[in-house]
Amino acid sequence: MSEKQPHKRVIQGEVVSKAGNKSVTILVERKVVHPKYRKIVKRFKKYAVHDEQNSAKVGDVIVAIECKPLSKTKAFKLKDIVSVGV
Repeated sequence: MSEKQPHKRVIQGEVVSKAGNKSVTILVERKVVHPKYRKIVKRFKKYAVHDEQNSAKVGDVIVAIECKPLSKTKAFKLKDIVSVGV
């Protein structure tokens, strides 16, 4: 039998902080329809991402993939860097 891998969430966002060693914080923006006013509004959330090679810099846009929890707040790993910031 073939075992299927569980679906891993993939998020894309901009690096806003590079606090500790091997970790960055990204800001993910998503657009949702407001339930009452039916207008598209932006929602923001910050995620802590594990960066093994310390390659991401503040301002970069990166893609992160879900993994097992690495700490209290980190449950995503850096997949690749989409674009380099200023």
